[in-house]
Amino acid sequence: MNLINLFIMSILTENIVLMKFLGICPFIGTSSKEKSALGMGVSVTIVITLSSIITYLLYYYILVPTDTTYLKTLSFVLVVACMVQLIEMLIKRRNPKLYHSLGIYLPLITTNCAVLGVLLLNITNQYSFLEMLTFSIGSSLGFTLVIYIFSTIREALERRNVPNSFKGYPIALITASIMALLFSRYLIV
Repeated sequence: MNLINLFIMSILTENIVLMKFLGICPFIGTSSKEKSALGMGVSVTIVITLSSIITYLLYYYILVPTDTTYLKTLSFVLVVACMVQLIEMLIKRRNPKLYHSLGIYLPLITTNCAVLGVLLLNITNQYSFLEMLTFSIGSSLGFTLVIYIFSTIREALERRNVPNSFKGYPIALITASIMALLFSRYLIV
C-alpha cells in the first residue's frame, strides 16, 4: 500500500475514533475544552507512536522468534502503561495546569482502546516498519484532529441556546454522529 494513501486513510476515512469507534471515553470526556482536547490528542499521539515502535520490535524480534506471540496483548498493555507513566510525569512537571485539566483521563490512556487497537492493527495487518509508523502517526493525528474539532464544536454549543433535553452528552453524541458521517469514506468519494 502507498504510504501517503495509508497516512490519509488512517487520519480520515479509517479514523480510529469515528470509524473504528475506539477511544470514545477520552473523546467524549476530554473534549469539552479545546486546550484539554489538544493536550489529550498530543499525549495519545506520543503514546501511540512510541508504543507502536516498541511493540513492533518486541513482537517481531522477541515474541515471534520465541514462539510466544500469545503474550502480545499482555506485553503491549505493559508497554503502553510504561509510556503513559512517562508522559504523565513529563506533563505534570512541564505543564501542571494541563495535567490537572486532563485529570483522570491522562492515566486512563493506559486502558484507552484506541491505543491498544492501533498496536494490534499494526500486527494484524502485517505492516512493514514504515507502514506501521505511517499508520500509527496517522491514526494518532486523526484522533487529535477529531477530538480538537469536536471540542471547538462543543465549546460553541455551550454558548448556544440548546434545548435542555439535548444539553451535555446528548448533543455531544449527535455531533459525534454527524462527524462520523462527514469522515466516512462514502461521503468523501
